[in-house]
Amino acid sequence: MSIYDYSVPTPKNGDFSLKEYEGKVIMIVNTATGCGFTPQYKDIESMYEKYHNQGLEILDIPCNQFAGQTPGTDDEIHEFCTLHFNTMFPQMKKSDVNGDNELPLYTFLKSQKGFEGFGKGPTALAMGVMLKKIDKDYKNNPNIKWNFTKFIVDRSGNVVARFEPTAKMETVEACVKALL
Repeated sequence: MSIYDYSVPTPKNGDFSLKEYEGKVIMIVNTATGCGFTPQYKDIESMYEKYHNQGLEILDIPCNQFAGQTPGTDDEIHEFCTLHFNTMFPQMKKSDVNGDNELPLYTFLKSQKGFEGFGKGPTALAMGVMLKKIDKDYKNNPNIKWNFTKFIVDRSGNVVARFEPTAKMETVEACVKALL
């Protein structure tokens, strides 16, 4: 299957087909409104504004699977993001990215790009310590580890990169820019 064979639910109980983004560079990110990484919305919106006309699309999928950090309704999540971060990219319905109810899109994404680590630095170390308490084998499975994990898809529909939430946004932006 191709990334363009998948769809994700919209907040108004519709389906959004990724076929709509064919020929575009796509960043797919699971987000949260009450997470220490939530300020990344600012950087993601900045990238969207800077590169959207060149072919960047953002697929924002709110998720409440990580410490209950996205407790609101889809409307409340949208309101929070537009008020606090002036987001203009579309948000999808709050959905699971791991487990029995995970979106099939995430099953595909994780099969294409598994977990490769959190990198270096204090935040990366803290994430590793925290996850070891939750899943002793976290390093050896492709599951999404936390909010703001990003997958980058090139214009041909290939999943070319996975960035954990600890990745520097400058690195994510450089990847996107190189594909545009």
